[in-house]
Amino acid sequence: MKLVEMAFFTDDVTAMSTFYSKLLGSEPVTQSEGMAIFKAGDAQLFIHRTYTPADGELPPENHTAFAVADVDGMCDALVTAGLTLERSPQDYYWGRSAYLRDPDGHLIELIEQGVSAD
Repeated sequence: MKLVEMAFFTDDVTAMSTFYSKLLGSEPVTQSEGMAIFKAGDAQLFIHRTYTPADGELPPENHTAFAVADVDGMCDALVTAGLTLERSPQDYYWGRSAYLRDPDGHLIELIEQGVSAD
């Protein structure tokens, strides 16, 4: 498992982008009116405009994403270990992901990607 993303949703993408440009000392690697993506080591910081979700759409909620080689297998193992999934593995336009919450209610995304051993 490898940390790959921190996502922040905001009503002011410009202010957040300016803040993180100054904090990280770099410009976004990708940017549009509604989002900005910064690289922070091997991970990315994803800033996205808050939106009203349509039925079945993921809510605009801050979250942390970890890459796993097999999201279905990892979810099976986590459920066996006693954890509860909020959203079972599904295919999205960015790939296959599942979601769960830590004990404080923070949203955690597990995204299927090749994971190196470093």
